[in-house]
Amino acid sequence: MSDTFRAIQLTKTDDGQAANIVDLTENDLMDGDVTVEVTHSTINYKDGLAMTGAAPVVRTWPIIPGIDFVGTVTKSEHAGWKAGDKVVLNGWGVGETHFGGYSQRARVKGDWLVALPDGISPERAMAIGTAGYTSMLSVLGLERQGVTPDAGDILVTGAAGGVGSVAIALLAKLGYRVIASTGRTSEVDYLKGLGAAEIIDREELSGDGRPMGKERWAGAVDAVGSKTLANVLSMTKYGGVVTACGLAQGMDLPSSVMPFILRGVQLIGIDSVMAPLAKRQEAWNRLATDLDMAKLDAMTETVGLADVATVAPKILAGQVRGRIVVDVNA
Repeated sequence: MSDTFRAIQLTKTDDGQAANIVDLTENDLMDGDVTVEVTHSTINYKDGLAMTGAAPVVRTWPIIPGIDFVGTVTKSEHAGWKAGDKVVLNGWGVGETHFGGYSQRARVKGDWLVALPDGISPERAMAIGTAGYTSMLSVLGLERQGVTPDAGDILVTGAAGGVGSVAIALLAKLGYRVIASTGRTSEVDYLKGLGAAEIIDREELSGDGRPMGKERWAGAVDAVGSKTLANVLSMTKYGGVVTACGLAQGMDLPSSVMPFILRGVQLIGIDSVMAPLAKRQEAWNRLATDLDMAKLDAMTETVGLADVATVAPKILAGQVRGRIVVDVNA
């Protein structure tokens, strides 16, 4: 194993920030009790924000971005991990306040790591990434509130994005009838291939809505927020459940209490960053059994470290379909 390794480093400049591929040593890494030889990372919406500076995601400078990684433990002072263990990391401020996954090596707290389940390769683990892991947490949120396939349709917003794509594949395999909301009419065949039974234009949901609308779905996975989430809530059936995990349209929620007090609708918040270990491991174990890996492969593209800066702004512009894996050795 070489003494040096490659990583993307974000630095502050007079013009904002700059991204460069640099050579580092383990002495450059931040504190932690586990060192990992990273093989793959991924590009999520939050990574796009960090790489472009479009939002103040990064709070430590300079930073190695990348909120996910998968790899093999090389050194451990943590009781739960030993050299040779295959591990996944999602969240915990990695890529924001702690050096992240766009690097061939990482040093982190062992408490942040999850065992890579048997049956999920490193490449597929990052095809899942935070987006897919968040999708699984959202599906678990629906299940915990008793939303079964016979309850009615499930809406997925931002359907062609990473969270939406994996959510559709998961829900379809579990037997739900899925309605996919997208602004990309060119992706109809793609979304139906993932398992969507019906496609609606996001314009139906993205404008000003009424406090209450016609009941249309028993549940929803929303990665968009703002007016879209408000409209989703207003059209959720009596006793339905909506899981909220994103803010692609905005952080606001211009809604009313009407869906909650007249229809008993539940809004369930989905946090992927600080979720406890038991919930993380449950999500990853369920992904190993409930996600159609052929569909995952069909929604995945692989790039190298040098391509990350080019792809990042595209994910913010809604120009990326499905999932992007970053091979840090390419």
